[in-house]
Amino acid sequence: MSTDLGGKRQLIDDMLAAYPAKAKKDRSKHYEVNNEELINCGKCAIKSNMKSRPGVMTVRGCAYAGSKGVVWGPIKDVVHISHGPVGCGQYSWGTRRNYSSGTLGIDNFTAMQITSDFQETDIVFGGDKKLEVMCREIKEMFPLAKGISIQTECPVGLIGDDIEAVAKKMSNELGIPIIPVRCEGFRGVSQSLGHHIANDAIRDFLMGKGELEECGPYDVNIIGDYNIGGDAWASRILLEEMGLRVIAQWSGDGTINELMIAHKSKLNLIHCHRSMNYMCTTMEREYGIPWMEYNFFGPTKTIQSLRAIADRFDDHIRANCEKVIAKYQVEMDAIIGKYRPRLEGKKVMLLIGGLRPRHTIGAYEDLGMEVVASGYEFGHKDDYERTFPELKDGTIIYDDPSAYELEELAQKLDIDLMGAGVKEKYVYHKMGIPFRQMHSWDYSGPYHGFDGFKIFARDMDMTVNSPVWNLMGTPDRKTVSV
Repeated sequence: MSTDLGGKRQLIDDMLAAYPAKAKKDRSKHYEVNNEELINCGKCAIKSNMKSRPGVMTVRGCAYAGSKGVVWGPIKDVVHISHGPVGCGQYSWGTRRNYSSGTLGIDNFTAMQITSDFQETDIVFGGDKKLEVMCREIKEMFPLAKGISIQTECPVGLIGDDIEAVAKKMSNELGIPIIPVRCEGFRGVSQSLGHHIANDAIRDFLMGKGELEECGPYDVNIIGDYNIGGDAWASRILLEEMGLRVIAQWSGDGTINELMIAHKSKLNLIHCHRSMNYMCTTMEREYGIPWMEYNFFGPTKTIQSLRAIADRFDDHIRANCEKVIAKYQVEMDAIIGKYRPRLEGKKVMLLIGGLRPRHTIGAYEDLGMEVVASGYEFGHKDDYERTFPELKDGTIIYDDPSAYELEELAQKLDIDLMGAGVKEKYVYHKMGIPFRQMHSWDYSGPYHGFDGFKIFARDMDMTVNSPVWNLMGTPDRKTVSV
């Protein structure tokens, strides 16, 4: 990768020149070109977790998306009410591909869309009575549901409905936990505050309220893995092969009981630091449970993480860890040998949420690909401090870029692959740039662990080297080869 830092900075300045002076000055603060100082000290100069500039199209989501769509939605034995107009619930219905076991509509409700369908009369007179009726109907229709969460949308917060009083009343009447979650979309600057609000609701209503019949020395929790495409299952296999016992998954394929017994764990293993670090620090403070971040993308990072996890335990777990690594090493070497020659030197650009802008870097590098630019939709300062050391000198790093900025950078950097969300996907297809939807794996997965890397490598090769790109005419490539 080129380390022409001045050239990269000039590229950014030229791109932002399209904005008025005030907007250009503001947006320039959200860019950095990685260098040795940033890599070594991790100092973050990028402005982040700030309100998106009005009039500049952002790819961010809202607090409701962070709570219902990310944290609460995957909990399978709880019915989640989207409390408000039908649109928010409909848009968030099943889009994250959170796999879960069980029978849909019986003891698993993750793929169901339950909404209070606010109308004009509800706005005028309030929706508390309707919410009470819904809770009774849910209990009658789904007797095996272990609880109900109330995920509020913008109008509910604006009109001041007292969902907390309704939740308390109906919980006493129905005999199940009913958790009010004040996640109206207008709160905060992105979905990140929705994660925090959801975490607070778990802390206030569920944490520490369950008992584990038998505790063991190797009990761990998987925190912040939402089982997209089966990711948590692929990760759990490795941990259990090492001899650890996973007592709770937060929240992919998780249950309400797992939320209530997690305080019995000996170690919290957090995958998505951004969305659930609050829970780890709370459990560390309240129950003395240590925590660590791990990365199961690509064999290099997976092996590093497995060894780091094993070092938190005894020689028995460390020996098992080496056996697990040896078991998969030959297969991983074969996968890299197959796909790396086809992907070597291909340039990748990323804009994703949560942990992926930094965690997926190692997986691309295992395949010989170069991440030339990466950034977060809703990152905080600590996310960027963790990211600088993972990227090479000269990599462009950005926060909450607009659609225009992404498209300009993609063309200026002459990338071979774009990894972002579904809102961006079809724009890049039209530009003739191979694209992977890296929020929910483009209907594929899992991507975590050794089993996931086999699928990840196949998908990247299938995308970049598809012959379809040679059959497209784009504004900068008029000729079409057939």
